[in-house]
Amino acid sequence: MPYKIIPPAIKSGTVYSFVTDSGVNYEVRFGRKQDNILNATIVFGVTNEEYDGEEYSITNKGEVYRVMATIEEVVRTYKAEHPNINLFEYTGEQSEKEKSKNKNVRLALYSRYIKRVFDDSWDVVSKDNKVIINKIK
Repeated sequence: MPYKIIPPAIKSGTVYSFVTDSGVNYEVRFGRKQDNILNATIVFGVTNEEYDGEEYSITNKGEVYRVMATIEEVVRTYKAEHPNINLFEYTGEQSEKEKSKNKNVRLALYSRYIKRVFDDSWDVVSKDNKVIINKIK
């Protein structure tokens, strides 16, 4: 069950947020690509000051599945509000700890949840540290 989502102040807004039961603040932002306004990037992370501005921190609060379900719901909502978007992309930014272990479990986790938002009319491709979700014409 997702956390309570705080939508943007205006319906066409691009920043959603939510707070977990342990008080961790998350923000999910959508940005339009300059070369094509029908392409959007998805960026999400922690905004609490205790994580020293490191939005890709691993919080280890035991809330990962509910956090991911909430992010999934935010993406689904944004997609419904912006039906003309034909490409979404996100990167699996790693924390310093993940980089030192040379594992990107974060990207695999994100991909598992984000794919639930898109049906067979979308092509999902992972390349390096990026996932591109493209509407099939």
